[in-house]
Amino acid sequence: MNKLFDFDKKKQKNIDFLIGTDEAGRGPGAGGVFAAAVCFPSLDKALIKTLDKINDSKQLSEKVRNELFDIIKANSIYSIQMGTVEEIEKYNILAVSLMQMNKACTDVISKMGSKNIKVLVDGNKLIRNFNLPQETIVKGDSKSASIAAASILAKVARDRYMNELDKEFPVYGWAKNKGYMTQAHLEAVDKYGLCKYHRKKFFEKHFELSKQISLF
Repeated sequence: MNKLFDFDKKKQKNIDFLIGTDEAGRGPGAGGVFAAAVCFPSLDKALIKTLDKINDSKQLSEKVRNELFDIIKANSIYSIQMGTVEEIEKYNILAVSLMQMNKACTDVISKMGSKNIKVLVDGNKLIRNFNLPQETIVKGDSKSASIAAASILAKVARDRYMNELDKEFPVYGWAKNKGYMTQAHLEAVDKYGLCKYHRKKFFEKHFELSKQISLF
C-alpha cells in the first residue's frame, strides 16, 4: 500500500494535483462500461492509514471493495461515469471507455481550483481529445494509489448496476457473472436470446460458432 502512495508522490513532483483514472466492464457481453477518476487532495499519513487496504480492485474481496468505496469517496475528489450499451454498439468498447475516462477526469477537474494537474491513465491508451498532461501506466491499478482507487469506484459502481439489471432480467445470472460471458451466461443467451442490455456485437462469434457446431 505504501508503495502505491509513494508511486503517486513521485509522479506528483512539480504538479499540484494528480488524478488517477480507470475503467470497469470492458470485457463483459452485457451492461454499460464504467470509468472513474480520483484525486486525493492530500497524501498524508492519516489518509494512507485509512486506506491501508487499497489495491487493484480485482485483488480485493467484494466486502473490502465495498468498504473502500465509501472511504475513497469521503477522502477524495472523484467522479464516476457510465458509457451505455448503445454507445458501445455505435462506436466500440475502447472508444467508449476512453470517453468515460475523459468525462470523469473533466468532472473532477471542474471541482478543483488548480489547472496544474496530471492524469495517470490505467493501461496503454491515452485519453482522446484531452488537453491536460497525461501518462499511461500499464497495470496502473497495482502501482498507483489514485488509479487503484479509481478502479475500486468503477468496479463497485458497475457491480451494483449489474445487480439492479439482474432484478429485471434474472435469467442471465448477472448478479453472479456481472455480464461476463461465462458458460452459464452463454447457455442462458442460447435459451432466452439477447435482451436490450446485451452488447450484440460481442456475441457475433458465439452465434457463428453455434451455427458451425450445429452443422456437425
